[in-house]
Amino acid sequence: MELAPSLHRLGDDIVAAYLVDTAEGVTVIDAGLPGHFRDLVAELRTMGRSLDDVRGVILTHGDSDHIGFAERLRRDHGVPVFVHPADAGRAKGGPQPKNARQALRLGPVLRFLVSTIRSGGLRSTPLRETVDVRDGDVLDLPGSPRIIGMPGHSPGSVAVRVPAVDAVFVGDALTTRDVLTGRTGPRPAPFTDEPAEALQSLKHLLPTGARWVLPGHGAPWSGGVGEAVRAVEATAAD
Repeated sequence: MELAPSLHRLGDDIVAAYLVDTAEGVTVIDAGLPGHFRDLVAELRTMGRSLDDVRGVILTHGDSDHIGFAERLRRDHGVPVFVHPADAGRAKGGPQPKNARQALRLGPVLRFLVSTIRSGGLRSTPLRETVDVRDGDVLDLPGSPRIIGMPGHSPGSVAVRVPAVDAVFVGDALTTRDVLTGRTGPRPAPFTDEPAEALQSLKHLLPTGARWVLPGHGAPWSGGVGEAVRAVEATAAD
């Protein structure tokens, strides 16, 4: 799905990944679920691209619903996968998020589980090798993505700023659709290790001034990063 010139989304409002397309090739940000590999191939085809044009995958964190097809790209196509070292163990099959007691509604939870199973979420392949990235790094990948440290959801959560598409990719630093309750709009993400720290990290997004705020779950937000952060803070205070 094309969101804007050079900016594409895979998946849906349940689980999403993103592509940045430039003259130098394609950068993939998050890798969704294993079944999204088909979506990746199909979207590349609509862009006039192929897997050979993918230069790198950046993971916003190491949760199983974000590593999806990353190992397949690395193993079969030699595509490097970048992740913060504090989440590398999680991406390689280590402990997943702390599942603290959280509000939920049966319908949205079932939809999340069914969608995850249909997209191969029960057979995600852990990474065997990763490349470390840290806060402030600018990667030599299409779009010159810059890494923004966002600890809270997980120790090594990051956002990815790509000025060429006026976007910041936030993973689970915030969500626009809570997969446990079905509530929409910018809000704190569930399954967050340290909720207070995650809220504090949101201020790191503000200097980007990005128009697009692109989460791993929920609809793309084009109302600007400042308004998205204010909405999350207001929801958290309720």
